[in-house]
Amino acid sequence: MTTPSALGRQVPDFSLPGTGGPFRLAEHRGKPLVIYFYPKDNTPGCTTEAGQFRDQYAEFARFGCAVYGVSRDGVKSHEGFKAKLGLPFDLLSDADETACALFDVIRMKKLYGKEVRGIERSTFLIDADGRLAREWRGVKADGHAADVLEAAAQLQRP
Repeated sequence: MTTPSALGRQVPDFSLPGTGGPFRLAEHRGKPLVIYFYPKDNTPGCTTEAGQFRDQYAEFARFGCAVYGVSRDGVKSHEGFKAKLGLPFDLLSDADETACALFDVIRMKKLYGKEVRGIERSTFLIDADGRLAREWRGVKADGHAADVLEAAAQLQRP
């Protein structure tokens, strides 16, 4: 799943708790799906990214594409973050790093001069058949949702 050669391959099923109740990937077959991983609720970059996915959510929905954000924060933290930003999509809690491991998004990063283990901002577009259509790794928050929207739109084109 974690290399360019993984594009086109079936994404293994996984389950996570979320703000809308339990999420299971297999239950989303038949429509495209965006899963974006972000480091932490209520931080500047993560707020920017979530806000841009929110602002373009109607366009994602027009293409039949669901959007989910994932971090290691708990559901309670996610509920507050979702309410604060008025997010129309659910946030998933990956406290035990199940999906993080599956998508290989945990990296050693520098934070205030110290090495810390955390989520590398990454997004995955899964097609209606459950196959990995696109991936973005190490992205900048600002403007990223627009790139993902364009790729989601192209899934609808023959």
